[in-house]
Amino acid sequence: MQARHKLIIRQQLDTTLASLKATNTQVPVKGWIRAIREALGMSGRQLAQRLKVSQPRITRLEQDELTGSVTLKTMQQVAEALDCTFVYALVPRTSLEETVRGQARLVLQERMGRVAHSMLLEAQSLSAEEQQRSLEAAIDELVREMPRELWA
Repeated sequence: MQARHKLIIRQQLDTTLASLKATNTQVPVKGWIRAIREALGMSGRQLAQRLKVSQPRITRLEQDELTGSVTLKTMQQVAEALDCTFVYALVPRTSLEETVRGQARLVLQERMGRVAHSMLLEAQSLSAEEQQRSLEAAIDELVREMPRELWA
C-alpha cells in the first residue's frame, strides 16, 4: 500500500476513533450481559429461553464475560437476544498519527545516537537546536514514507 493511502486511512480512522475515545465507557462491575439483563427486568431463565440454552449457561456466560473468556460470537448472540448492538473496537490511547510519529521518533533517536557519537568523535557534532530540527525533519520523512522497518 502506498504511503499516501496509509496516511489517508490513518486520518480517517483517527476521526472515527475520536468519538469512541470521548465515550470512555467503563464495564459495569457485574459485566454488560448481567447489567443489561437486570436493567430490562429479564431473568437468567428468560434470557436462556431467548438464546435456546440452559439457565446455568447464562450464569456461565456472565462469569466468562467478567474473566474475559467469552467469545465475540457469543457476545453478538447475547446482544441480539437482549435487543442490543454488540460493539467491538480497539481505541488507541493517542491518535494513530501520534503513535506513528512516536515510533518514528524512537527509531530515529536510536539511529541518530549512533551517528552523533561518531560525529562527536570526529569533532563534527551538531548543536542541540540543530539536532532537534534534524530529528523533526527526519520524523516527517519517515512518517511520510512509512517503511516496514518502522515497527521492526
